[in-house]
Formats: sequence, C-alpha cells, structure tokens
Amino acid sequence: MKTEQLGRSRFLNLLFKPAGMAMESRLRHVFQNPEAILAAANIEPGQTILEVGSGTGFFTMRAVRLIGAGGRLIAVEPLASYAGRLTEKVQAAGLGNVRVMQRDALETGLESASIDRVLLFGVLPFPTLPLDRLLPEMHRVLKRDGILAVWQFPVAGWVPTSIRRSGLFVFLHKRSGVYAYRRRPADV
Repeated sequence: MKTEQLGRSRFLNLLFKPAGMAMESRLRHVFQNPEAILAAANIEPGQTILEVGSGTGFFTMRAVRLIGAGGRLIAVEPLASYAGRLTEKVQAAGLGNVRVMQRDALETGLESASIDRVLLFGVLPFPTLPLDRLLPEMHRVLKRDGILAVWQFPVAGWVPTSIRRSGLFVFLHKRSGVYAYRRRPADV
C-alpha cells in the first residue's frame, strides 16, 4: 500500500492524533526551539523550500516568515489529518505562498531542480521514508546549489553517514543539531 493511501487510513489518523496534539504543544517549544533549528538551515528570503513531513506546521509557520512574501514553501505530509490541520492554519494566516500537499515524499511530483532548500526535520529515520529512495528524489528536486537540511529527533547516528555514502550530497556543517548538505551535481 502506498504512503498516500496509508495517510488516508482512519486507523492511522486516529493512532497519530495524540502525536499531532504534542506537535502543537507549548511544551514542545521549550525542548525544541524551532527558530534556532530553522536558523541552522540558512533559509533566506525569496527561496523555495520543500518541507518533508510537515506534520501540523511546527516548523512550517516559522519557515514561511523567513522566506517572506517573495518565497515559496511546499509542505509535504502523508497523513490526511495533519495535512488538513496545516491547511487550516495556512488559510487562517492568509498565506498564499504555502502549498500543502498530502503526498508521499518518495515521489513528490515536483519539477526537477526547483527547490532551494529541503527540510527533513524530525522525519528520519522513518520506515516509510527509506533513504535509498528518498535521497535520489530530494537530489532530483534540489537546484544545482541546493541544500538538504536534516534535523533528527530522535537522533540516529547512521543517518548522516548514509547521506554522505549516497554520493548525492556533500556534508557542509552541523549546527543546532541540523546537518547541512549541498547537492552534488549529477555530472561530477
């Protein structure tokens, strides 16, 4: 069964409802400062951002402030209930530069070389996002000088090693728990 189909499952949406409530909790801000985490991704005004596994918008609503009105944010979330909640927030805030897609990140359907920054925040490791399929898709959608920013919760040490070993990205730095990688050109 595809991730998109799983995302519409009543059972899974009910199962993950408590996690969605925790994502929006004020207590979460105490332990996970979204501004500090996003700052480490070097997001700039006017950029096009792809946020994979946006959940209910913990990072989304702050990242859109960083890109400003001239930027664009695409939030990909497989769970229908989370995507719906985020869509409500985006509409309530009147954000015309945010697109929420209830979709699988392994096949985004986005144009090649159209994204400046990919945010993989709190989604790795995850069983429905195998790196051997996810990384090539992120490489495909990133612009030639695009950046893949990975923040892991919980921390899994093998993920950064797997990203480097893929040959698709070059490690740049680690700041505030965020690993940053530059897209390696396909012709290298």
